[in-house]
Amino acid sequence: MKKLLFAFLLAFSLSGYAQLKSPADFLPEYGKQVSFYHEIETYFKYLKENSEYIKHESYGFTSQGRSLNVYYISTPENLKNLEAIRDYHLYSIGMTDKKPAAETEKAIVWLSFNVHGNEIGAAESSMKVAYELLNPQNTTTKQWLENTIVILDPCLNPDGFSRYGNWLRDISGKNLHPELTDREHIEPWPGGRQNHYAYDLNRDWAWQTQVETQQRMVLYNRWMPEVHVDVHEMGYNEPYFFPPAAEPFHDFITKPQRDFHNVIGENTSKKFDAEGWNYYTRERFDLFYPSYGDTYPSFNGAIGMTYEQGGIGAGRAVLMQNGNILTLQDRINHHTVAVLTAVETASGRKEKLIADFKAYFKDSRQNPKGKYKTYVIKNDGKAEQLAVMLKQNHIQFAYADETKKLSGYHYQSDKEKAFSVESGDMIIQASQPKSVLTQVLFEPYQRLSDSLTYDITAWALPHAFGIESYALKNALVIKTRESKISNTKVLPETAYAFYIPWNNRTSAKIAASLLKKNVKVRYSKKNSAFGDIKLNMGDLIVLKSDNTKLPEFEKTMAGLLAEKNDYSVIKSGFSTGGTDLGGENFQLLKAPKILLLSGKNVSPTDFGQVWFYMDQIIDYPVSILDADYLGMINLTDYNTLILADGWYDLSDSQRKSIDDFISKGGKTIAIQNALSLFENREGYNLSQFATNEEKDAAKKQSDEEALTSRFKEYQKTERRSVSNGVPGAIIENVLDKTHPLSYGLGDKYYSLKTSDKYFKVLKNVWNVAYVPENYKSYGFIGANLKKKLGNTVSFAVEPVGRGKVIYMVDNPLFRGFWENGNLLFSNALFLVD
Repeated sequence: MKKLLFAFLLAFSLSGYAQLKSPADFLPEYGKQVSFYHEIETYFKYLKENSEYIKHESYGFTSQGRSLNVYYISTPENLKNLEAIRDYHLYSIGMTDKKPAAETEKAIVWLSFNVHGNEIGAAESSMKVAYELLNPQNTTTKQWLENTIVILDPCLNPDGFSRYGNWLRDISGKNLHPELTDREHIEPWPGGRQNHYAYDLNRDWAWQTQVETQQRMVLYNRWMPEVHVDVHEMGYNEPYFFPPAAEPFHDFITKPQRDFHNVIGENTSKKFDAEGWNYYTRERFDLFYPSYGDTYPSFNGAIGMTYEQGGIGAGRAVLMQNGNILTLQDRINHHTVAVLTAVETASGRKEKLIADFKAYFKDSRQNPKGKYKTYVIKNDGKAEQLAVMLKQNHIQFAYADETKKLSGYHYQSDKEKAFSVESGDMIIQASQPKSVLTQVLFEPYQRLSDSLTYDITAWALPHAFGIESYALKNALVIKTRESKISNTKVLPETAYAFYIPWNNRTSAKIAASLLKKNVKVRYSKKNSAFGDIKLNMGDLIVLKSDNTKLPEFEKTMAGLLAEKNDYSVIKSGFSTGGTDLGGENFQLLKAPKILLLSGKNVSPTDFGQVWFYMDQIIDYPVSILDADYLGMINLTDYNTLILADGWYDLSDSQRKSIDDFISKGGKTIAIQNALSLFENREGYNLSQFATNEEKDAAKKQSDEEALTSRFKEYQKTERRSVSNGVPGAIIENVLDKTHPLSYGLGDKYYSLKTSDKYFKVLKNVWNVAYVPENYKSYGFIGANLKKKLGNTVSFAVEPVGRGKVIYMVDNPLFRGFWENGNLLFSNALFLVD
């Protein structure tokens, strides 16, 4: 009887698995209307409860508290041995020294959907892909899973997906509206593409500024997949894109990686040909910038691939230029076929895939690809944040524990130079498992095989962080330790003042914290010395005499400065060099009261970078107002106005209110295109050319270019257009080191230029950072533009009435990873008075 009952229960269980519901059976509107995020989670929960082939892991939460999830899909036996498979995989590539008992090898394929929230066909197709892998009737996919672990993330950006999806649900009715004039195809600001802070998560893989990326990369580095598929959508008139990718391929992309791209292209094209679906390969989507969902995995040994389906702005259905109507179901179908083909290809090539992956990491440890084998980062406050980034990426480093005289490539001067490695300097050896990623991030020059590229072309971390650094052609043999020696703080019974170096983002965060608590803070405008303590311009001072109402001054301040471990106590205000603490060169900081404009004419990502800086990097309050409502508030309630990059369409009265705000003592920080509000306007000295001679020379050059272009071929128009632009390059700037906007930045500032906008060095303005005539640059700059950038200003301060405008021609907060830019923006906020 017991055997009969067991057989009945088993048969009942198997019949349940045999009737696994598809997304269309489970969600009545699937393929017709965007799903709510909780419906996606509910469907995957259903799959987990009704199939032995799937296992769930939550890896964190978004800024808005939504769950981030992955689902492991494989055979029950493989899922049972999941940790053993992972352990051996990491051991085989040198990511762990612990040898596991079992030697079980499987192909590991990671599928990422919907990093951009408004690309809804991606998340919707994740359910169909999972279903086809789990469907008991689909015996073919079960064969793939015998030797493959699929890690499926259905939505990398739940906040953006929900923002878009909730809006689309709100405005769509019973009937479809494919016509472009319907509001269904006109997404409101800021759109659903970005995450909560309006960051583009697909540009954040290496920098890991956002909480979603940070949590995902912990899991990614626990698995190190051999294949990564990044599922996207693009403009709805575009056909489907799948690999091979376009040039430029970074030089460090290997032949096996390229070969796999070609095989994927051949296999996927056969599936699409059979269906009569339109597609293209080898165009637009390149493999160069290291922080994408295809390039970052590629520089970690994987086959990194982007898949793009037309769909952005399509809503539920849209009329395309060719007269066809593209539906949400079409987008799901195309993605499903393409992604399943990637899994099939990986499974079919499992042995070669694993062998190539092992060889990749063996070469990384034994034969680093790049020119330089050791990087030396001098002891600097900004190296603290660099260490955080390196740890996030599992890049190994140590600290020098002895002094040694050497010679190497000096990043800041772009030439060979003698120097000394000193105790506390950071040492990064290229010979390590993450060798390729390390060298990609630190190599000063990246060769472009094609100037038509999709993103920035330079990002060398020594320039991004503004730290004096050296690269050596040989492996450095030196005594090291794992961590820096921390200074043990012995708090004296009495302190005259506390000294806080102004040298990184923590300095700005501490300043923000102290000002929020009404602690009086001063900053140094000249170099001074107080015994062993050397004060540089910009360093902060908290005087006991300024803060008589602060109880237990020494103890309280020590607590407030706990996060800033390089602070010191000054016992006397009498200087041993420079000026005394009571002198005029130690000025009180004024607490900023900040207004940041938002709205339809403001770039969402650039707005988000300012918002994120205020909210997360320095934790300081900022009021946010849609620019349309500027006339409804009293600007005198604030002392600082921030205008992120945008195309502001302000009325004359709104412009006048900003003019009055500035002239009466307000500070305005204008970034990139926001400078147009002040350009060539009465009362401001912002003009592209400072002299008629400069203007005439530029016009003559433009006329000559126009005459020459008369004889050029039409077909090469796009390629010629890049000669006047810059996708993103590093450019040397001379600093006025005496101005507060430049404090703490170093001897030079290397700016990341992403716009072709330029202004010749301005008249009657403090040109704090400008590009010299014979400047150094890294990355691609169009030939015509490159000739024009000498003697142009990047950052300037103009006094206007009792106030001032800070002109930021370049965006120092770009994607949040330009650490020296974070400090420059902190200077503008706190030190420029």
